[in-house]
Amino acid sequence: MTLASSLRENKAVYAVAGAGDFAVEKIREVPEQVTRYQGKAREAATKYQGEVRETVERYRGEVRKTVDRYRDEVDAKDLPGAAVAYVTHVGTRTVEFIDELTERGKRVVHREAAEVAAIAEADAEPAPKARTAPAKRTAPSARAKKNDA
Repeated sequence: MTLASSLRENKAVYAVAGAGDFAVEKIREVPEQVTRYQGKAREAATKYQGEVRETVERYRGEVRKTVDRYRDEVDAKDLPGAAVAYVTHVGTRTVEFIDELTERGKRVVHREAAEVAAIAEADAEPAPKARTAPAKRTAPSARAKKNDA
């Protein structure tokens, strides 16, 4: 098995290729999004600065009351089960995401392999020979006829 074929059969290679393709796609969208949201962000920041301060002060007391209430309601025995459920869910989502990246990577690798093969095939084809006109036979010149006589 060659190195190239063993790499093509490796799921990690496809996942990395898919992640790279996904990253390039998202990076290409950044300049457009920055220009689109730049003005909106400035307006929103000035608009909501004062409102945020008021809201923080208002909810500070409510948060303390809520935290105290949950301390009484939450049983420490429930935490390990909740943690296991959360980790299981995250693991499942991670596997799904890796599989999506792998499929995307396969498409990228096969597309690039097809392009390389097409380029190699084009380079391997011999160039058509240039046609040259056959040399014309000319009638012996008059001088040659005199010499023969």
